Amino acid sequence: MITDWHFYVLAVPAVMLIGIAKSGFSGVGLISLPMLSLVIPPMQAAAIILPILMVQDIVGVIALRRDYNRRNLFLLMIGGLFGVLLGMSLANHVSDAEVMTMVGLISCGFVIVTFLRKGGLDAPARTGSVPAGLFWGMCAGFTSFIANAGAPPVQVYLTPQKLSPATYAGTFAILFAVLNYVKFAAFIWLGQVTLPNLQVSFALFPLAIGSSLLGVYLIRRVKALFFYKIIYTLTFIVGMKLIYDGIVQIWFTQAA
Repeated sequence: MITDWHFYVLAVPAVMLIGIAKSGFSGVGLISLPMLSLVIPPMQAAAIILPILMVQDIVGVIALRRDYNRRNLFLLMIGGLFGVLLGMSLANHVSDAEVMTMVGLISCGFVIVTFLRKGGLDAPARTGSVPAGLFWGMCAGFTSFIANAGAPPVQVYLTPQKLSPATYAGTFAILFAVLNYVKFAAFIWLGQVTLPNLQVSFALFPLAIGSSLLGVYLIRRVKALFFYKIIYTLTFIVGMKLIYDGIVQIWFTQAA
């Protein structure tokens, strides 16, 4: 088990951000893995974070179990499960950097197109099509498995529909609850789950649960327009960060 205090100085805020993100403010959680990667290897950070996500998934699903869109959830789930399987089969052929760059470009492009479109944020809600739901669900499952970056593809599909914040968050919570448990089984099969990492995850569980409840409290009190302004802003910021991180990693890999 990790005993270095430097790790926990970063782990505490990282876990709190993940908990708030699980309730719908999904963009803020993507910074958690890079934070922990400053003090431990990225793969170890991912192995520690995943059980924490699974505990927070339980809290989120219980709290938001009545707030979800059945059609969206079904389409994204089917696509997402296929995406996880695709990620398992291609994990050794696609680098994290390539996936991060791709997700970043999709995220930023989505926000830019939204604001250039007539009406911008005030444009009428659009129901997502069946092919789009399956496609973005597949992208979410794939990028979640490869690079823990599954949120942006789901945001691309759900955000234009202008669901209520609670319905948006509930659909998000149930979808990633299922995908994360499937990922955990895959991680065990790939030998990435170890007892020392699980011990660290267990130590952080109380904080994970508390931060998830805080996120649920916030999501039920924020106004819809303000909520979507936050989502668009976070999606663009996270997209830019993913592009930067991906390009930097690709550059240094080629230079080496």
